[in-house]
Amino acid sequence: MKGSIHNEQYQNENFLLSALRQSDRKAYTFLFRKYYPMLCAYCHKFISLEDSEEIVQDVLFWLWESRKELVIEKSLSQYLFKIIYNRAINKIASLQAKSKADTVFFEQMQEMLQDTDYYQITELRELLKKAINKLPDSYRQAFVMHRFQHMSYKDIAEQAGVSSKTIDYRIQQALKILRKELKDYLPLLYFIHLV
Repeated sequence: MKGSIHNEQYQNENFLLSALRQSDRKAYTFLFRKYYPMLCAYCHKFISLEDSEEIVQDVLFWLWESRKELVIEKSLSQYLFKIIYNRAINKIASLQAKSKADTVFFEQMQEMLQDTDYYQITELRELLKKAINKLPDSYRQAFVMHRFQHMSYKDIAEQAGVSSKTIDYRIQQALKILRKELKDYLPLLYFIHLV
């Protein structure tokens, strides 16, 4: 009976916020269960479901971490929807910028490839193999699966038993190491497929 009384009280946003600020974990669990599905559905109107879920989880985790400093002038739901909207817009802008950069990069590399002969490509392929073999195992595995087996971060994460963010980190670290190892050759190597 006591639990149902609490749940009724949590329906009141002011009470819920007050309980949250006092580190009431039941209030946070209630908030998470109440808002997670609707925030994901709302965010998914703008971006992919996978990205939406990640954004909503990050926001709700941030809400718990910042609970004692929270200043919410209007309603909690309006506040959450506004944050999710802004994060979704930022994600769209980030994806568009990446897409534009990738297009420019591809065009430049196509020009470089036209000036590259067979022996240079063979030499570059060997350089890449050696550099990749020097990578730490987890970085190498994530990098090869993504770049050469065309697997998504999500698929690699499931296979490795880690989060997509961990896979993203490993690939970024692999790229940093490869950039140092191969310096000016790396852009060209994106367009050379390993056998």
